[in-house]
Parts: sequence; structure tokens; C-alpha cells
Amino acid sequence: MLFSIRPRVGRRSDPGRTPRGAPGTTSRARALAVSAAALLVLTGCAGGTEIQTGGEEDRFISGDGSATVFEAGDRVPVPEVGGTTFEGDELALADYEGRILVLNVWASWCGPCRAEQPVLDEVFAEYGGLGVDFLGVNIKDNETAALAYTENKGVEYPSLYDQPGEIPQAFRETVPPRAIPSTLVISPEGEIAARVIGPTTYGQLTGLLDPLVVEYGFGDPQERPRVSEQDSETADDPDEEGASSEGSSEDGD
Repeated sequence: MLFSIRPRVGRRSDPGRTPRGAPGTTSRARALAVSAAALLVLTGCAGGTEIQTGGEEDRFISGDGSATVFEAGDRVPVPEVGGTTFEGDELALADYEGRILVLNVWASWCGPCRAEQPVLDEVFAEYGGLGVDFLGVNIKDNETAALAYTENKGVEYPSLYDQPGEIPQAFRETVPPRAIPSTLVISPEGEIAARVIGPTTYGQLTGLLDPLVVEYGFGDPQERPRVSEQDSETADDPDEEGASSEGSSEDGD
């Protein structure tokens, strides 16, 4: 499996750098900074829950679902990444320029990923007409199990199969590579507009998308069709189901 990855080149902060101080405090400050950095690498975010799928190299963190919004002037370009879907199609993030992209990192063995899947499916169904696309990134997973997951769940948007987890590594300056699930909202200009570390919710994700939809003139999010309302109307209208059954019976006669 080949991945095209070119991480963004830019100014980086130095987590190991400590302010100047008295000679007696410099070493202690540096040690504290290094310890804090190590803790961030391990946990990925505050409130995370460790998920272990194998040995030490297979430890992942499910974050607490905290979201960060980046205003237009603070957004950074996404790295040039791409890969192959389960269906064998080649896709790159650049293919989605001109539309809003929700990029979700997941795995079939990840309980929080399974829990948030209905949310992703519902938002995908509602926002397709508002300039929003979805793309999954399946990492550290068995391809057969991952494909079965998408089929059993009825996931309608594509996913890249990234067993080594190289795509999250390319986003490591924005999202800890071992944080799963994690979701990025990417602007039509190919810049990171928001992130969620941990499972997202319907209210959270729609709240991140609505301002972008309006900002880029894709329509009025308040007028979108609601999946929950459609399901409720269908359940509350037995006449519609009965009429459909009668029509099928008459056709058969």
C-alpha cells in the first residue's frame, strides 16, 4: 500500500525549550518540560482512555471529545496525503478542494469509534447537499475486519486503508497520532478549520460545520433535511406503509 505524504513545512514550537532563569532552576525546569511532553505523547489529550490492541506499540488513546476551532487567520494547510480505499480507488485530500471535508480516523476494534458511527452517518446524510464530504482513515486494523465493519454498519462514504497509520503521523502537529477516534474538519481551501480528539457528537459536529457552510456560501444549514425527523415521520405514518403494501399487492395481481 503506497501513501503520498509530505508533511507541512513551517515554523514549529519547541516543546523542550525552557525560559532562561537562575542556574539552580534551569535543569529542574527542563526536566519538568520533558516530562510534560512525554505525558502528552502518551495520553494524546486530557481525559483520555487508553486502548491497547497488542504490545507496547499498539497503545492508543481515546480522547474526551474536546473540540478546537481554528479561525480563518489561524488555519494551517493540510499535508499532501492520500491512499487507497477498500474498493481500490486512489484518493488524496487534494481531490476534495472546493468542498468541506470531514476526515475521521477510526478502527473496527475501537469501541468509541463504533459508538460515534451513527453520528457520522447522520451528519453525512444531512450535509451532502451543503458542500460537505466525508472520508475515513482506517488505521492499525485488519483489512477484512475493517471492510466487514463498513458493510455491517452501512457506511456510505469511503475510507482509506492505512494499516501503518502514516496519515495520522502526517497530522501529528495538530492531532496526536495515537488519538482514536479523531476528526478533522478541512476547509474548501485545504486548511484545518477544526479538530475533535475523541468521539464526536451530533451537536458538536454540526456546530463545527454550520459556520463553514455559511462562510463559503454552500447554503443555509438550518434548512437541511433532518434524518431524525424523517425517521420519526415514517414511524408515525402507518398509512404510508400500508399504502405501499397495497400497491405491491395490486402490482402482483
